[in-house]
Amino acid sequence: MANISARGLRIEFPLYHLAARSLKKRLLAKAAIRVKTDESNRVVVSALSDLNFEITRGERVALIGTNGAGKTTLLRTIAGIYEPVAGQLSVEGEIGSLIDPAAGMDSDSTGRENIRLRGLYRGMDEAGIAALEADAAEFSGLGEFLDVPTRGYSAGMNIRLAFAMATAITPQILLMDEWFMAGDADFMRKAEARLTRLVEGADILVIATHDMGVVRRWCSRVIRLESGRIVADGTVDEVLGPVAAADPVA
Repeated sequence: MANISARGLRIEFPLYHLAARSLKKRLLAKAAIRVKTDESNRVVVSALSDLNFEITRGERVALIGTNGAGKTTLLRTIAGIYEPVAGQLSVEGEIGSLIDPAAGMDSDSTGRENIRLRGLYRGMDEAGIAALEADAAEFSGLGEFLDVPTRGYSAGMNIRLAFAMATAITPQILLMDEWFMAGDADFMRKAEARLTRLVEGADILVIATHDMGVVRRWCSRVIRLESGRIVADGTVDEVLGPVAAADPVA
């Protein structure tokens, strides 16, 4: 069963090239909350601090907060991109990520080769890869350009291919960094319908967003982050207020 659980979760990033003692002093003095010296005497940024939460099957969770609050860092940690320096994180269920749909694409390979590489990365057998290729080819509408190296693609063509690959399979846990809003009008209509099916089919949705309309439409729970810490966790109305009230800036 899909489940995400964090206990005392902490993420830190070292700041290199800060060996000068006076510079370290000034930096630490100005940003005492999130910049510190760790056990190895390195200057580190505390990206996430002491997070405790559990997300269970059926929940649709919005991560909100100002830029730099830690929303994307938390998404990437759940996705396995970042490893905690302290605490525990348990993720049960297949993850699908729309944090960066184009991540992992090889510009020297053709669109078709990139699709097959994505299938191999997911551990698919030949039949699964063939189905993924057919689906992505049909949805992207790239036609003969599928057999052209992607370094020759326009930005729009890259978006079509990346989105088609990323949304071809419904995962148990869907991670999104903002709602997908790119491409021409015709593609956006197709993308909106496909994304709706993907979100509705996932056991768990976790989306980082500044758009309170998306939060109210799709989410049942909101976690607000400030300076890498959870400052609010509850239903949409509990965290944002009733729908009649003005939404807070996030």
